[in-house]
Amino acid sequence: MTGPVLRGRLVSGGRVVDDGLVAVAGEQIGYAGPAAGWDGELPPVAPDRLLLPGLVDVHCHGGGGASFPDDDLAGVATAIAAHRRHGTTTLVASLVSAPVDVLRTRLELLAPLVAARELAGVHLEGPFLSPDQRGAHDPGALLPADPDLLRELLTGAPGTVVSMTLAPELPRAGELVEVLRAHGVLPSFGHTDADAATVTAAVAAAGRPLSATHLFNAMAPFASRAPGPVAACLAAAARRELVVELIADGVHLAPETVAAVFDLAGADQVALVTDAMAAAGMADGDYQLGALPVRVAGGTARLAGP
Repeated sequence: MTGPVLRGRLVSGGRVVDDGLVAVAGEQIGYAGPAAGWDGELPPVAPDRLLLPGLVDVHCHGGGGASFPDDDLAGVATAIAAHRRHGTTTLVASLVSAPVDVLRTRLELLAPLVAARELAGVHLEGPFLSPDQRGAHDPGALLPADPDLLRELLTGAPGTVVSMTLAPELPRAGELVEVLRAHGVLPSFGHTDADAATVTAAVAAAGRPLSATHLFNAMAPFASRAPGPVAACLAAAARRELVVELIADGVHLAPETVAAVFDLAGADQVALVTDAMAAAGMADGDYQLGALPVRVAGGTARLAGP
């Protein structure tokens, strides 16, 4: 079965082909390369069309008015479809810190979608986070590090969770990492108030693979005499010991900050993420993220309240 043939600027194999072509055969890509190398009929030149591989988002809470931490299966399908329309073909559903029974219920609901490959997995963002760097997490849902609880959550939905954010300074955080490794789950350090020495030691103890959740955001700031987790994670990324997430939306980080991280750590050690929520792709208004209300004004989402 022959599918569409698209022509335009093609990004493929780490390079840009100014006059590229993608041909679809059935459900597979039959050709992706320079238009001059295609032996079939060529469509018109389309220099304004950009042809990209499917995007991968490993940190996403929802979109299209629906939320992975809150909605039923129909809502979850809405969120998945909203991101697919914008080119994301591999999507990890992120949950926020919540009561344990809520986390169990959400994992149970999402597990079949992971098994069916509608989702690439679930990211647990919490509940083992620093209260001082909780960001948009319900402070009442944060818990001390509890390896037994984590083991229960992972075994209750085997193969569903693919990554977890935790604060490395919490007592027993190292035990959390051991549980994650035993279940093939990627540890990610974030929502942390740790100093640089603590993070550096945690990175060395954790081994690889390892990541840092939305670098700079929900972390102690980088200062000359208190470099904190940002400096430690940047140095680790430069040593190729971990990958740093960046929310490069022009709001969470300045463009110069994003450029500096790419220059310092290298593109292979950076994962661009949306950290999107239900409001992604929607108009300004009031939305929900877990237990917390969010207001979007001027395209920027912030927690609502006093």
